[in-house]
Amino acid sequence: MPLQNRVTPTGDIIATPHRGMFTGNRGIIHDPATKTLLKKRWSSPAWITCLCEFRGWRRPVMGRRSWTELFFLDEATAFAAGHRPCFFCRRGDATRFRAAWEEGNGVKNIRAREIDAVLHGERLERGKKRLHPLPVPVARLPDGAMVQQGEESFLIVQGRALRWSMDGYRKMEGAVVDVVLLTPPSTLRVLGAGYQPVLHPTAS
Repeated sequence: MPLQNRVTPTGDIIATPHRGMFTGNRGIIHDPATKTLLKKRWSSPAWITCLCEFRGWRRPVMGRRSWTELFFLDEATAFAAGHRPCFFCRRGDATRFRAAWEEGNGVKNIRAREIDAVLHGERLERGKKRLHPLPVPVARLPDGAMVQQGEESFLIVQGRALRWSMDGYRKMEGAVVDVVLLTPPSTLRVLGAGYQPVLHPTAS
């Protein structure tokens, strides 16, 4: 049985054999004895996105009382769920993300914990995923933004919508309508300032 450790664009954590391109965490939210999630879905406001391979290190997934290994299809999915790049294993990406955050959000010398505080207010509402109104029409959203229509999530690339699935993106006919924004507004402004997220190959 696959472990419950795959994150969807809405921030839910589900069980699926698909792993994705990135790992990450929200603190310790599992029981290592049973390798199952606790009732809580985060224990730290620092929700980060990490490399699946770094310096040859290997971790037993959910095997010890340490951070809970979560997995994401790609970086756009992680952003939609409310995560940001890790400053340890992805320092270059995290530094570029912070620079784009400062440009897009009109701030200077921001610290990681300050970014986390903003994101925490934008990703959750009464313990559930916070949805946001679109600031611009879908066709004008930056690449890597994600929206929700009903129960389905969509990635925006070059003004067109691709349907998200566990193993990649699917083309769709027509336009999405009556959608809400999944990507936190502050992160959306990061994308608008030029940060290019790593997308799953099916997005091309």
